[in-house]
Amino acid sequence: MTTASPALHSMTGFATAARDLGALHLNLELRAVNHRYLDLQFRLPDELRHLESALRESLVGRVHRGKVECRVQVVRNEAAAVAGSINAEALDKLLAAQAAVLRVANDARPLSVNEFLRWPGVIAESLVAPEELAAQLSSMMNSAAGDFLASREREGAKLKAMLLERCTTIRELCTGLAPRVPALQKAYETKLAERMREANVAADPDRLAVELALFASKIDVAEELNRLGAHVSEVERVLAAGGACGKRLDFLMQELNREANTFGSKSVDSELSRAAVEMKVLIEQMREQVQNIE
Repeated sequence: MTTASPALHSMTGFATAARDLGALHLNLELRAVNHRYLDLQFRLPDELRHLESALRESLVGRVHRGKVECRVQVVRNEAAAVAGSINAEALDKLLAAQAAVLRVANDARPLSVNEFLRWPGVIAESLVAPEELAAQLSSMMNSAAGDFLASREREGAKLKAMLLERCTTIRELCTGLAPRVPALQKAYETKLAERMREANVAADPDRLAVELALFASKIDVAEELNRLGAHVSEVERVLAAGGACGKRLDFLMQELNREANTFGSKSVDSELSRAAVEMKVLIEQMREQVQNIE
């Protein structure tokens, strides 16, 4: 039984989760952008700060690179608070305090019903128990993390397809250029012989052989084409293997660019020059997208 290769992931991603707990409404948001290493940042209310370690563990091991921000908001449900029961003890204390004030300050105004209800502690809110809050937040994080990773995987699949397409184009360019070099050597030999005849100079076989050897060495791009093909094959292998391969791909882009530059410096006709420019454009497009891969 064969095991599927790990998926390729983009470093960018986004996901949200929400939960209504009656008196409280929780919002959790995960977003990520490119980063050289893994950088996890949490924006939590003070009352949830102690849960950061547990939330962090939900992402560590599942995310390898990228600047990931987790933001949690707690919104109190005022309607649920108003629907709560009256805290008789708090109300009695408030009434006693009001009576004491009115005895001393005859011109003081008694509190209205609305002011009594808005007084802290008079309405007994149905608050969520800390352990229930922690369990709900953990469940939200698992749900959001699944959506978050799925979004990164979908984007990674698009990046993989784009890179493989450019690899195919570079390979086709290399294959098409390989026969071009012998034809250039033959054309140079013919042109050199014609110039010697026009100048009425007897062809010196040894001198002619040296000139042809120097020209052949100058335009010999077989080694560069072979290395370009090898690097393209390695890129395809890494993409097929999947997983956290962004750094490896970035290194291969540098190698591809180096060989393309060397190849360009040896171009002696318009076809080779055009191919060198096209290769550089393709490699630069790949390099930009590789920066998004985990």
